[in-house]
Amino acid sequence: MKRLFSTAAVILSAALTLTACGGGDPLTSASASPAASGSAPAAGGKVVVGSANFPENVLLAEIYAQALEAKGVQVEKKLNIGSREVLVDQVKSGGLTVLPEYIGSLLAFIDKTTTVKSKEEIVAGLKEKLPAELEVLEPAAAEDNNSLTVTKETATSGGLTTIEDLVKVAKGYTVGGPPEFQSRQETNFKDTYGLEFKEWKKTGDATADAIKDGTVQVGNVFTTDPKIVLNDLVSLQDNKNAFAADNIAPLVNKAGANDTVKTTLNAVSAKLDTPGLLALMKRVAIDKDDAATVAKDWLTQNGLL
Repeated sequence: MKRLFSTAAVILSAALTLTACGGGDPLTSASASPAASGSAPAAGGKVVVGSANFPENVLLAEIYAQALEAKGVQVEKKLNIGSREVLVDQVKSGGLTVLPEYIGSLLAFIDKTTTVKSKEEIVAGLKEKLPAELEVLEPAAAEDNNSLTVTKETATSGGLTTIEDLVKVAKGYTVGGPPEFQSRQETNFKDTYGLEFKEWKKTGDATADAIKDGTVQVGNVFTTDPKIVLNDLVSLQDNKNAFAADNIAPLVNKAGANDTVKTTLNAVSAKLDTPGLLALMKRVAIDKDDAATVAKDWLTQNGLL
């Protein structure tokens, strides 16, 4: 089950168009901005950093752009463009040089038959399947992925740190998620973990709140949803890869990305983890801080400016 960007987000959904629940992926959208209409590579060594049209991807693009500028790279930003169909073609043609991507969703887009789930397998698949003009750089530890999430109290009392730990308690638990969650994941959970729940509820965009108020004991929440922080929730480690890895990584146009660009972006990925991205997204989505300011603060704190 991948993210469906056109669905409302778990938090402040209509206003934020943040992340989504369901059967799509993190870079799906209905339209594209005219800002990305050019197809020729950027002139004079300029690096064009693009983003999809949702806040997390815009934030990541700001981080990439400011990190590159700090290394003396001439950068142009083209943010809030649109869908993966548009974005990947733009990177391929050279209209964009750099794009924040999600490796599992990108591989599924490139190779409709893929069944691999681990980060290592996905990276290998991308190296094999990506067009010759494109390259994925080092993935960050940060993922924006599906999770099974519980309250901190439930995690502590049940000794839960991994999805596998749920096996000992799941038959007494109700699990919540999008309408299609059971049909897509029930067999997967049984096959991967031997996991069976007492009841499945369709909690949709309110899953994080349903976990907090006890309507369900465990639910499907995306790992960078700010409500994880806001509601003091814990996402359990997917130690057997029931969900395909969706680590964040820069997708680059090989001709436009020199060694300085690649080294700089890899340094960003080396510092970016899921808890850190969660905290950044809380500032953007809940506190309404400017994405460029949040990006600058993170880069400064991590010694990248």
